[in-house]
Amino acid sequence: MDGVLIDAKEWHYEALNRALDLFGMPISRFDHLSTFDGLPTRKKLEILSKERELPIELHDFINEMKQQFTMELVCTECRPRFAHEYALSNLKSLGYKIAICSNSVRKTVDAMMESSGLFPYLDIIISSGDVKNSKPNPEMYLKAINYFGFTAEECLILEDNENGIRAAKASGAHLLVVRDVHEVNLQNILSAVKDIENIN
Repeated sequence: MDGVLIDAKEWHYEALNRALDLFGMPISRFDHLSTFDGLPTRKKLEILSKERELPIELHDFINEMKQQFTMELVCTECRPRFAHEYALSNLKSLGYKIAICSNSVRKTVDAMMESSGLFPYLDIIISSGDVKNSKPNPEMYLKAINYFGFTAEECLILEDNENGIRAAKASGAHLLVVRDVHEVNLQNILSAVKDIENIN
């Protein structure tokens, strides 16, 4: 979702930093992109506790504040994007099944899908709370594949960050790496599907 359908990387960075800044422990943009991007907030906090001695007792409070700040940004910044609505509606009409697999919490995923107008095109949403292991573990992708009754070879995953890419590869599915939300359009997706069909 984040970085693929929703241009939310900066929102998560800003929201987490607002929460961490309450205790004078913000992270740099470099650290965000090189280490934390795509990880669940709780995993980010675990890393900060190991590397910077962030007290574990603060995790619940910081996580709660980060989610609150994220929701504020979703409400003010998240809007429908025509290229994505067009892509998903056409894929749906062509008979494709569509899943969202996100390390974000369910409340955030639901809010973003609602605000972006993409809810009607989704068959299943899997959030961090729906699995024991978040990305880079492939569990949520395998869960979606099993839900549809597909094999991994019948599926295409779109990912933009290292943790998501590792999870996608580990699932055994085909992978389309995108640099940002602008590369997620119907033409690019159908082109990737055609390449897969030609290989098979």
